[in-house]
Amino acid sequence: MRAVILSGSGRYADAWHPFAETSAALAGIVAGAGYRVEVGDDLLAGLAALGDADLLVVNAGNPESPLPEGAGEPAEPTDEEIEAAAAGLDAALDRGIGILAVHAAAGTLPEVPDFGHALGGSWIAGFSWHPPIGEARVHIVGTHVIADGLTDFTVFDERYSGLRLDGVIEPIAEHEEDGMRHPIVWAREVGPSRVVYDALGHDVRSYDSAEHRELLTRALDWLSRVPAPTFDAS
Repeated sequence: MRAVILSGSGRYADAWHPFAETSAALAGIVAGAGYRVEVGDDLLAGLAALGDADLLVVNAGNPESPLPEGAGEPAEPTDEEIEAAAAGLDAALDRGIGILAVHAAAGTLPEVPDFGHALGGSWIAGFSWHPPIGEARVHIVGTHVIADGLTDFTVFDERYSGLRLDGVIEPIAEHEEDGMRHPIVWAREVGPSRVVYDALGHDVRSYDSAEHRELLTRALDWLSRVPAPTFDAS
């Protein structure tokens, strides 16, 4: 199976997330799940060239966020680049692909709205937030097959809160902040495609957690089973 990991750089880098390091950690997990891994740092070109990829992993930031210190101002994408990326993603969603989006990917690729729609939720500036990074308790919830047999665990990470949902999700994990539960991992089926969003993964310490790696391994197994089955309601 072929996996494409798109890692934040250029306009999809930001001042807070070491995307090259976390993408390398993700590449190891994905390869361990049986995929042949290709890592790229040009998001729009990567979407345009998805071709027959079985899995897309997106680990990148919001182009409206502050850039890393010393980074030059990246060029704006052309209309042609955006259209090619949108067409590549739409073709993959239509034929059936697994998509794993992690952490800051909830705010990436605003130029390609179908990516955000596929995730079913997004980071909204001024609405979404997180407490300071630190030890985070992750609560396994729901009845999704990915969650089956998993137990609550602790990970050093950011706890994304107040993500705005705009689709039906199947919750897999939550965290609690100020007496409220917030979804932090969920799954979706979008036509013949399958999507998992994992809000964890601020830096490589997140992937030091054996429990987090196990959750991702289970997610990758579920994502590999595409096209998703369809049911005749007649």
